[in-house]
Amino acid sequence: MSADRGIVTYRRDAMGYGLAALNRIAGSRVIERLGMRKPTERVVFQATKTGFRTLGAVNRTFVKARSGGSPSRTKAGRRTGVFDLTPTDDQQMIVSVVKEFATEAVRPAADKAEAACETPHELLQQAAELGLTLLEVPDDLGGLDNERTTTTGVLVAESLAHGDMGLAVACLAPASVATALSLWGSADQQQTYLPSFTGEEIPSAALAIAEPTALFDPLQLRTTAKRTPGGGYTLNGVKSAVVRAAAAELFVIAADLEGSGPALFIVESNTSGLEVEADPSMGLRAASLSRVVFDDVRVSEDALLGDTEQHAYRECIRLSRIAWSALAVGTAQAVLDYVTPYVKERKAFGEPIAYRQSVAFMVANIGIELEGMRLATYRAASRAEQGLDNAREVALARRLCSEYGMKIGQDGVQLLGGHGFVKEHPVERWYRDLRAVGVMEGSLLV
Repeated sequence: MSADRGIVTYRRDAMGYGLAALNRIAGSRVIERLGMRKPTERVVFQATKTGFRTLGAVNRTFVKARSGGSPSRTKAGRRTGVFDLTPTDDQQMIVSVVKEFATEAVRPAADKAEAACETPHELLQQAAELGLTLLEVPDDLGGLDNERTTTTGVLVAESLAHGDMGLAVACLAPASVATALSLWGSADQQQTYLPSFTGEEIPSAALAIAEPTALFDPLQLRTTAKRTPGGGYTLNGVKSAVVRAAAAELFVIAADLEGSGPALFIVESNTSGLEVEADPSMGLRAASLSRVVFDDVRVSEDALLGDTEQHAYRECIRLSRIAWSALAVGTAQAVLDYVTPYVKERKAFGEPIAYRQSVAFMVANIGIELEGMRLATYRAASRAEQGLDNAREVALARRLCSEYGMKIGQDGVQLLGGHGFVKEHPVERWYRDLRAVGVMEGSLLV
């Protein structure tokens, strides 16, 4: 679903993008068995506890590669100038599978996941089997294509969020790191880390940009990176709202590089000086949001991801905002789909409350606002996919989705009356999750 039909017709060879994705999905056990499996492991970390701090996860070792070649990059999509929102066959296939997964596996797991402040391990495994980490990875590195897939990423995020935003964030976090490595990683960085994201056991990984400061500005970071005599960097600071940080094996973090401004760095979780601290949140509780503390963390020279001129960093911020806008669209759609039959069935004074003009108008407004959010988000994604300047479109999408997303959540609670205040209905959770869109920065990429 793109602003340009030509942009999203992905073809890496005669077999096509769709066949590559279909083969991946057809072999996935998720399609045959979407039920929950018995957990095989459990993270020893509860985000409901405050003040608890632990070392980063040490689950695997990344072997440094020295390829000496050029990095692989996905190309910008083709431009035809045609504004077309019709999904391609490839997109319809992928989105239909993700929607089924969101309906059959994600939404039923949401209540328990939020109560535990933890994403079920089996759900993460099932999400990994769908190949979400492959969308933006070039095919010569084990991914699905050589063209940008921002629009498809938006559709996937929207579909997952229709099941539950918190679980969607947790499932998409590793894909965000894989996307960052694909877009800005050097050849050595890609050869070192990307094979793990295209294999059978996908590593837990997280993008960390936000910081626990009032009115956080991503261009004014307090986390610092200072050049170390003899090479490398020393990182100091605190990152907040980091997805599943206690289980993460790899981080891409943003820090202010002395003399250059904000930059991205790759940090492995077992690096000395890195600690994870509980950070309970109002919404997105299933995503196990945490703080990551950097206390004189030493990283090598090749930990720098992208450039020092902020080009990669600014693109990272824009893609992240598109991702959060897509999540808002999916969750807002869930609200609309839930309240519409409710107001038709709920009776007061002998008739459905949908007959009341104020109720009918409120539902109609949700639909109107939702379509504005969706169109703005798709347009921003389309321009990013084409490699066009998208700063204005991203800003508009984020503004609409943060403002109207929160309003739709509030109206959903209002339409349910007293039922909107209790956990018997999921709307109160969606309302709390939608409030996060305006304050979250980083964490996800499309």
